[in-house]
Amino acid sequence: MQINYGYIKLIILLLLVGFLFAFSNIRNNAKKLVTAQIKFSGENKLFITEDAVSKLLIQNQQPVTELPKEIIDLNELETALNSNPMIKKAQVFMSVNGELSAEIEQKQPIARVSTNASYYIDDEGFYMPLSSNYSARVPLITGKVDKENLDTVFQFAKTVHEDEFLRKHVIGIHQNDDDTIDFKIRKSDVLVQLGDLSKLEKKLNNFKVFYQKALKDSILNKYRTINLKFDKQVICTKK
Repeated sequence: MQINYGYIKLIILLLLVGFLFAFSNIRNNAKKLVTAQIKFSGENKLFITEDAVSKLLIQNQQPVTELPKEIIDLNELETALNSNPMIKKAQVFMSVNGELSAEIEQKQPIARVSTNASYYIDDEGFYMPLSSNYSARVPLITGKVDKENLDTVFQFAKTVHEDEFLRKHVIGIHQNDDDTIDFKIRKSDVLVQLGDLSKLEKKLNNFKVFYQKALKDSILNKYRTINLKFDKQVICTKK
């Protein structure tokens, strides 16, 4: 019987390649992470620090950089990061050479509630805690505000945030017991009574026209209130 040495050599070669691949894969999985890189996207205003993010990158009470790659659960790390009320979105990646990286998009506050509790409302209408690391310059919300029902104040705060003129001038928002809105403007003690949010664009356009005229005539501070509740006129009360 003639032995096919070429066939035997091929089998041995395949077995050797398979062994080397498995060995390399085992060593790669067992390799510990060498570093954890953290990137913040968006504005460079950190409500959460790199150190705080690093503390969230923990598994079994051990820093992830001390764990073998094979037991690192990236989904679990992303879940831990995304559960933080300062973080809007987090993604975690791991390179083949054992470098862990996290990309963090922080929430953006558009108003700050100051009632029996203090917190931000973010640009999606959700609760966001205050940060000891950074304080945002946003309108202050007072009055009857329920953390579980922020819709009215959020809608008005969002309108202010998205309008360059209003963002520059509105410094305070007050929600009354009947859910109507008043607001305060910069460098004036006049109270602007908006009412409900119906015909909001029209009411605010009326205010802009009135403000520019009153500022030009230097009469703005002669008024105690500016009533925008009627969409075809602005009614003012003198001091």
